[in-house]
Amino acid sequence: MCGIYGFTTKLNNLKKKSILSDIGFQLKHRGPDQSGSFIDDDIALGIERLSIMDLQNGNQPIFSNNRQYVIVHNGEIYNYKEIRKNLQKKGFSFSTDTDTEVIVNLYQLKGIRCLNELNGMFAFAIYDIEKKKTVIARDRYGIKPLYYFNQNSNFVFSSELKGLKAHPDVSTTISNKAIDLYLTMEYVPTPLSIYEEINKLEQGHYLSIEKNRIQKEKWYEYTFQPNIILKNKNDYIEKLDYLISKSVNLRMRSDVPIGTFLSGGLDSSLITCYLSKLLPKRLKTFHIGFENTSFDETNYSKEISTFLETDHYSRIFTSNDLSNLLPNIWSNMDEPFSDASLLPTYLLSQYTKGEVTVALSGDGGDEVFGGYPTYLAHKVANRIPKVFNLFLEYLANKFPVSFNNLSLDFKLKQFTRSLKYAPIHRHQYWLGSFDKKNKNDGFNEDFINQLGSKNNLNYLFTDLNKTFKVNKNWEFHLFQDMKYYLHDDMLVKVDRASMANSLEVRIPFLDHNIVEYMASVPSNMKYRNITSKYLLKLLGRKYLPKHIVNRPKKGFGIPIAEWFNTILKDQLTDIIKNKNSYIHNIFKPSYTNKIMQNHFDKKNDNRKLLWTLFVLENWNQNRTN
Repeated sequence: MCGIYGFTTKLNNLKKKSILSDIGFQLKHRGPDQSGSFIDDDIALGIERLSIMDLQNGNQPIFSNNRQYVIVHNGEIYNYKEIRKNLQKKGFSFSTDTDTEVIVNLYQLKGIRCLNELNGMFAFAIYDIEKKKTVIARDRYGIKPLYYFNQNSNFVFSSELKGLKAHPDVSTTISNKAIDLYLTMEYVPTPLSIYEEINKLEQGHYLSIEKNRIQKEKWYEYTFQPNIILKNKNDYIEKLDYLISKSVNLRMRSDVPIGTFLSGGLDSSLITCYLSKLLPKRLKTFHIGFENTSFDETNYSKEISTFLETDHYSRIFTSNDLSNLLPNIWSNMDEPFSDASLLPTYLLSQYTKGEVTVALSGDGGDEVFGGYPTYLAHKVANRIPKVFNLFLEYLANKFPVSFNNLSLDFKLKQFTRSLKYAPIHRHQYWLGSFDKKNKNDGFNEDFINQLGSKNNLNYLFTDLNKTFKVNKNWEFHLFQDMKYYLHDDMLVKVDRASMANSLEVRIPFLDHNIVEYMASVPSNMKYRNITSKYLLKLLGRKYLPKHIVNRPKKGFGIPIAEWFNTILKDQLTDIIKNKNSYIHNIFKPSYTNKIMQNHFDKKNDNRKLLWTLFVLENWNQNRTN
């Protein structure tokens, strides 16, 4: 796992080295083990390496056999040994035991078509020394990040925004469209970034840059078509069993210690189960718990650890931890990102890094197997006559406010407040923060006039509707989550939290063979009636206690609602009461004060709205300091 970066340039070599050094300094946390570079007349490439494979000889950049191509690579190709054997049969030789050298030689043989053979998470840049052509590419599901800037014949790329900002020619103007989407989605969706001049390369895409011409192409896509019809449930279970076992087995390949995140839920417990069976020694597992019992899963995590006989490490995330952690969170937050589970994920990564360098996680399970309660919510919502929407919202608002995790009143109010919207919009409002009504009530006139659209969600959904051919059932929203929530929230959270602590996290459920298999099975094998993750739960019963498989989903939330009324109250008040706060370039002070006071008085649970504003303000303060 690494940080990669580079830029096209006609500057002298001394200046190129200086800029590479500045960018590399910003990305050092991603790769503390080695810095490397390649410079010629037209390009400068850099790498900050976290050594996982071939610790002594695997330094980058690496050249192809014919010395025509040079690569910098972030990520892991799990089937690299199999590809390497095939290349050796064709006469290729290798000086390292790394997946990076395999990629560049496969590119020498097949060009950009090499992408289809790679099973893994990756972002890489390959430079053709003879043709002066650069290709940057991203993995199928966007597990590894890649940002780029292209303006006035300057092309710059980096694993993180802070790397791009270290280049003297990169300009950064905050995008109002991005701010508007962040306020709804709690993240800035790809291909946008928070800055107008910078973009993210989409998952399953590559860019080629030659003679100041830039061309972007999609190299991977999948669809939800039920074209795998097997005889009975056992056949579906056996196929999934084989695919997960194979995926975990591939992701065991490492020259450094390996462990797992173990929450005690179905997803992480299954991954831990498979790895504990395959690993020749006792597995180390890691968990973060909470003082507030409605958020805590410590007992489940310990129970599974005992059941699977792992060496278990567990720590309670306290309010003091929050206070100590926030400065690190703001300094590592390139863009505003208000999924509060970033905080415990950061602490979990920090804690895990003390024992291992690689951890497997259960991320992707909800999106791949159909685990979110929103999918059931759509089934229910589609049966409710529109005439009842306002009445149901009125009834839900009569429930007393509770600050517990996923309390009944929170779920009912989140559900009913979005019934009035079209399904594709309400799905984002269920998951996110500010809906159309909140914005109409709160945006100030200046910000409304600066926005190019009254609803920038439509900008995203035009492409989504084109890609998904059938959008009349709940699986459309599963695809929606894969494209946005998984890609721009869950994977960003894991990448930033883990790489800030120089930890590599691998995600077995996002093996493309598993994703494509689950996309092809009938929809009732994913979400049957009211049973989420139907097929995964059938498999789980083979290996795990039944009550673990069937227990309600808890998520990785933290008690933000409670903390805004206690340890974060003064900080929040300072932001809301200060009319010079950045958020008041967007919102009317009377509106922000109202939602804060209603939360303090427990008239409304405004945790999501307030946390989204709190993060935005702190992001801006860190950016300008």
